[in-house]
Amino acid sequence: MDSVLPFILGVVIIVVGLALSIGLHEIGHLVPAKLFGVKVTQYMIGFGPTIWSRRRGETEYGVKAIPLGGYIAMIGMFPPGKGERVQEDSTGFFRGLVQDARDSSMESITAGDEDRAFYRLPVWKRIVVMFGGPFMNLVLAVVLFGVLLMGFGVAQASTTVGSVSACALPATSERQTCEAGDPAAPGAAAGIEPGDRIVSVAGKPIDTWNESTAIIRDHPNEQIDLVVVRDGEEITLAVTPMLSERYQTDADGAVVTDASGEPVTVQAGFVGMSPATETVQQPVTAVLPAVGENVAGVAGIILNLPQRIIDVANAAFGPGERDPNGPISVVGVGRVAGEIASLDEIPLASKAAGLVGILASLNIALFVFNMIPLLPLDGGHIAGALWEAIRRGFAKLFRRPDPGPVDLAKLMPLTLGVVVVFGAMSALLIYADIVKPVQLL
Repeated sequence: MDSVLPFILGVVIIVVGLALSIGLHEIGHLVPAKLFGVKVTQYMIGFGPTIWSRRRGETEYGVKAIPLGGYIAMIGMFPPGKGERVQEDSTGFFRGLVQDARDSSMESITAGDEDRAFYRLPVWKRIVVMFGGPFMNLVLAVVLFGVLLMGFGVAQASTTVGSVSACALPATSERQTCEAGDPAAPGAAAGIEPGDRIVSVAGKPIDTWNESTAIIRDHPNEQIDLVVVRDGEEITLAVTPMLSERYQTDADGAVVTDASGEPVTVQAGFVGMSPATETVQQPVTAVLPAVGENVAGVAGIILNLPQRIIDVANAAFGPGERDPNGPISVVGVGRVAGEIASLDEIPLASKAAGLVGILASLNIALFVFNMIPLLPLDGGHIAGALWEAIRRGFAKLFRRPDPGPVDLAKLMPLTLGVVVVFGAMSALLIYADIVKPVQLL
């Protein structure tokens, strides 16, 4: 019971945070639409049956039962079709979808509001309205990453020794514990102790753990001086790094991988000590790069989504494990949030930072996902508006008649396909997050 309540609290925090993110996303659409004079009949959080609503002016504001999104209803989303109305029949299902979309759009335009239809807006105004939602999520992500990095800080390797290995095992060793016959680690033999703060290595002052590691790796089988501060006093220890199989790292200390994604190993000097971590508040200049990295990461997941969905299916219906860097559903997000909130081993500040980080990442995902140039997503409407601008630009350049607005209603069959595919992927991810959840902790 002691862990159940924090788990539920973590889930509730994420659900409320997600609802607020969705609500602000729709406000990003609502405000410019009203500023540009478009008639907005509904502002809704969620889908399905309405739980609560209230009308103010010409707009109904409300909350629906299924909190998996939201929408605003603007009149005249599609222009009227050219020519005669297409009748739906047994062989014209897709043509019927197109005509139904046009009819619904035209029926939403009440007498006297013809000039307030969305499709009548200039291209740039339509782009502003449709980009307003994703942009709001991007702004929220920047704010949340600012709170996370500048307020809570980031756990980083310090120059203080956190642990010392008793033996030296290759980087690729499947064992993590020492056994009889394993060679002794040079660090333990030299008298290095947890809590020692490293000042210099081989006569070179260091400011980061990566600097000390780089020097040690370059001096295998050579005795070097390691100056540490212990109990307020500087102590010089003579240590001889041994040549050992280690993972290759880049300038930032990250493990280098080959084309297949496997870590690359090299022969390098090894002492056998690891750093203690410390939380360091970051400058404001670190916020936007962090946001950019997350945007690129989510974009990479989406670009490789088919293969990642196949991997999720193989894990869900087979013996494999889920990729912790792969896609998860809102169920999986809630589960991770609950696990973080219920951990007794980490302080309250770390739990709060974890939840803020999840909300920040969710807003990045909402931003990137909604920018996919497919209907019914915002990116699809933006792509349609840009195509209209290109068509009209060429027509004006070559002195041809104005081709008029792009009829996005013609894409309703494709839109239906997108909805079905996204719905199937969501169902698979939810199932996978129930039967084979991502193990992050």
